[in-house]
Amino acid sequence: MTIYLNSKGDSGISEYDIGTDYIVVHFKNGKERHYKYDYATTGKAQVEEMKILAKRGAGLNSYINTSVKKNFASKW
Repeated sequence: MTIYLNSKGDSGISEYDIGTDYIVVHFKNGKERHYKYDYATTGKAQVEEMKILAKRGAGLNSYINTSVKKNFASKW
């Protein structure tokens, strides 16, 4: 997993992992959960935007909350 930069310091995301057609996001909001978002479930455009935001280290948590919501493939 890659550490999420969290440039504003207020994100609930601590790490992420990028694959060809997915992104896994690790949330640190007390439940310590990993969520996988993939092309088939979340959509290619949304996953690609999430990859950009993850690499930038800003805006990923907000994007998930406003655009992706509960449209994830799996969680653990």
